[in-house]
Amino acid sequence: MESNCWNCGASAPERFCADCKALQPPPADYFVFFGLPAQLSLDGKELEKQFYALSRQLHPDIFARKSQREREYSLEATAVLNDGFRVLRDPIQRAMYVLKKQGLDIGEQGTRDVPPELLEEVFDLNMALEEMKFGDEEARTQILGARERFEGMCKEIDGELKKLFAAWDAGHDAEVLTEIRGLLNRRKYITNLIKQTETA
Repeated sequence: MESNCWNCGASAPERFCADCKALQPPPADYFVFFGLPAQLSLDGKELEKQFYALSRQLHPDIFARKSQREREYSLEATAVLNDGFRVLRDPIQRAMYVLKKQGLDIGEQGTRDVPPELLEEVFDLNMALEEMKFGDEEARTQILGARERFEGMCKEIDGELKKLFAAWDAGHDAEVLTEIRGLLNRRKYITNLIKQTETA
């Protein structure tokens, strides 16, 4: 938030200026925007409650007869509201958002960046997918089995992430965030493998 109201110059305005009631520019940070602590474990109901409350306050229709500047801020705020809600309500997207804010973007997942413990699984899956192209029905069973294993791996990772989210929230330890980043990279890779099995 700006330190002074753009309209009347009053100091320390929040969402609306306390003096002239003018809508202020929205903060870009999703946690600040929703008035929530910057944590990896969030109360989904509280987030939803905030989303609907802010939707009612910031809807562009309310500002239709206000100044051009307030109409623009209302549109900006609505965009931040929708994007922020989409990101913060999903634990994986929320974690990726926090990582990015901390300078630890997980980036694009290259096909060559195979986690070592998955090398054999990936090789077998690729062979089965190739065989299925030539009508081998046994390969289909193998692919479906691989999908089950990958889905199980994702569930395990989600369990580990939940514990690490709580650990990071407790102390904002950089090492914990690095662990989270590693798990998210692994999860992203496995999710891509699950997508490959959907042809079966």
